[in-house]
Amino acid sequence: MATGMESMTTMPLQASAIPFRWRRGRLEFCLITTSRGNWIFPKGIVEPGETSEEAAIKEAFEEAGLHGRIIGEPLGSYELAKFGKTFEVTCLLMEVTRCDARWMEQQMRQRRWVTAEDASKLLKQSHLRELLDEAVARLDNLQV
Repeated sequence: MATGMESMTTMPLQASAIPFRWRRGRLEFCLITTSRGNWIFPKGIVEPGETSEEAAIKEAFEEAGLHGRIIGEPLGSYELAKFGKTFEVTCLLMEVTRCDARWMEQQMRQRRWVTAEDASKLLKQSHLRELLDEAVARLDNLQV
């Protein structure tokens, strides 16, 4: 019989990129839509042999056509119930260096660059708004 600790260590993993860029001196974040039309950050399963950083970059590319690099340590994590499982989602700050005009999942998703204030209004889930706030705070500290 599995204990709570064992199930925590075997919880399947997902990784999420919190993509940002500076445009005309203004901080912007990239959001994408789910199949239900809700705004979120790109995320997906961490495949065997893949790091969370690699998975976050891959998902940002596939779901939003973004290229870039992970900045610093994870912003945080949350649990997500999906496919009859509970995933632990690690969230990483991603500096976007290039944004493709066309991308793999553009027929399934919208992509939008917005200010932190507008992102906070579009994100329905409180844990995503908290991660956005953490991203803004970290980026403010990097600018000092």
